[in-house]
Amino acid sequence: MDHPTWHGIELDAETALALLEWQAEMGADEPLLDAPLDRFDLPAPVAAPRIPLAAPVAPVLSLTSEDDDLPARVAQAEALAAQAGTLDALAAAQEAFDGIELKKGARNFCFADGNPAARVLILGEAPGDEEDRQGRPFVGRAGQLLDRMFDAIGLSRRAVDAEKALYITNVLTWRPPGNRDPQPDEIAVSMPFLRRHIELAAPDLIVLMGNIACEAGLGRRGILRLRGTWDQAFGRPALPMTHPAYLLRNPPAKREAWADLLSLSARLDGLS
Repeated sequence: MDHPTWHGIELDAETALALLEWQAEMGADEPLLDAPLDRFDLPAPVAAPRIPLAAPVAPVLSLTSEDDDLPARVAQAEALAAQAGTLDALAAAQEAFDGIELKKGARNFCFADGNPAARVLILGEAPGDEEDRQGRPFVGRAGQLLDRMFDAIGLSRRAVDAEKALYITNVLTWRPPGNRDPQPDEIAVSMPFLRRHIELAAPDLIVLMGNIACEAGLGRRGILRLRGTWDQAFGRPALPMTHPAYLLRNPPAKREAWADLLSLSARLDGLS
């Protein structure tokens, strides 16, 4: 059987996959057609059929919104978080909390990683597939890049010395299906645990990795505008940074991320 070709290259399965991976590494994130498509050239609208007045009307079903009990779930999360006097107690309370649907579809609870005594807390958004497998935040490709980034300024999640350590957690502790963005109700029921988590860890500085972390800490999104500018989140100095997953898709942005890392290092030196 003849294989299709691309610019004279015979496209068997392995070659096609290699080309796709290369394009992804170069930052391509959307497929395009071979020829331009005029998306404004829409077909003429089809008139809806007229329904006789005498026609019976189907009854409207009364559906209960998932958010009907959101205030009660948030109140329960706040009560459980307030009762936790240690990080271990908080982790146990949050893992046992059933007020978030994500728990039913996730493999593992992802509470935190690194040294809880660290001066720097990194806040991400939610576990991905590899994090869900291991039960630890930032251990996939993005997490490996994160480790290399902070190693470059002498900080590590493996460090015993709090001066050189990192503590890492996410806004959500359960993986959203398909790695979709967290939904507002999921963030709302997670926030009481997150605020208590930061109170108990008591970092000097917080790094807000990406839009969801900025939404939780600053109440707004727009990471490409926010990054690199110090702000206050959870009562502490906070630095928004682009998420390592974004840097994997957009390698030129690593230059700005390096500037942000240098800013963080300088701020730590100033506090010392």
